[in-house]
Amino acid sequence: MRSIVKMSKTVEEAVDMALKELGVNKEDVNVEILEEPSKGLFGLIGSKDAVVKVTVINDPVEKVKNFLSRMLSYMKIKGDCVAKKEGSCLYVEIVDISSSDTGIVIGKRGNTLDAIQYLLSLVINKNREDYIKVIVDVKGYRKRREDTLIKLANKMAQKAKYSNRPVKLEPMNPYERRIIHSALQHVDGIDTHSEGEDPYRRVVIQAK
Repeated sequence: MRSIVKMSKTVEEAVDMALKELGVNKEDVNVEILEEPSKGLFGLIGSKDAVVKVTVINDPVEKVKNFLSRMLSYMKIKGDCVAKKEGSCLYVEIVDISSSDTGIVIGKRGNTLDAIQYLLSLVINKNREDYIKVIVDVKGYRKRREDTLIKLANKMAQKAKYSNRPVKLEPMNPYERRIIHSALQHVDGIDTHSEGEDPYRRVVIQAK
């Protein structure tokens, strides 16, 4: 388990410094007060700072790496992952994986990758008060898919505008539908909405 010792004028400040450096929340750690702060004589001479030892007991990064390693092993896929927590988001990149296995992990239109992401989200957020958003990627697939969807959105918007007929796209997950809506949000003369029920919910593009 990762641990760190910090010193500051108050226990609270020392703990906050440790949490920031470790990149975790207070609920994920155990705090041991090694020394209580004291003001000393006249508040100046002999004053002591607080010293705390903060140990991570519920590390989302380690948890997601362990779970994903087992998952890849069960799928008979050789690979590893790199995880980094930034604020309320946990970014996970699957690395050291062959091209053929990359296709298996991604699946048709990213369905398998989305399923892996969903399972990791369940594991990480179980019994947590603060929600951590988990984003899983492999070899830059998310960015390539986003670029493809934006191009599709603009192309279909032009088609809807010139034909003056609604254009219905293929069913997509909520994340991909948001990309379409966002890409066309400020396009003149175009409106978008979603229809149907998941997993068959789709975006409809139409001229205003």
